[in-house]
Amino acid sequence: MPPRLTVVELVVSDMAASLAFYRRLGLDAPPGADQQPHVEIDLGGGMRLALDTEDTVRSFDPHWTPPQGGPRNALAFACDSPAEVDDVYASLVNAGYQGELGPWDAAWGMRYAVVHDPDGSQVDLFAPLPQ
Repeated sequence: MPPRLTVVELVVSDMAASLAFYRRLGLDAPPGADQQPHVEIDLGGGMRLALDTEDTVRSFDPHWTPPQGGPRNALAFACDSPAEVDDVYASLVNAGYQGELGPWDAAWGMRYAVVHDPDGSQVDLFAPLPQ
């Protein structure tokens, strides 16, 4: 099975301000989420909107800086296994796409990797780690 788009991720400088904006558009952010470093909102149909603060992103990528004059977004694709994260990442990098962060086992229980699309947008690959 190929990777499938399941999460749209936004990096935000101010979680409370961002959630206020998206709540005005009808998204149901969890109560008390305004001070959280990571928030997920169910969009239905298996889709989620994830918001991460800049500090959250810097916690696993200390060299990350906000894009200048471009979008502050990422797409995240679910893979069926940690091995598939590795394989898809290698395939994309070998095809000439820019790898940002090679696959790693993230503290939140997922195998994760980051690559850029041709326009420089971030694309995350992830799969749950075995229990």
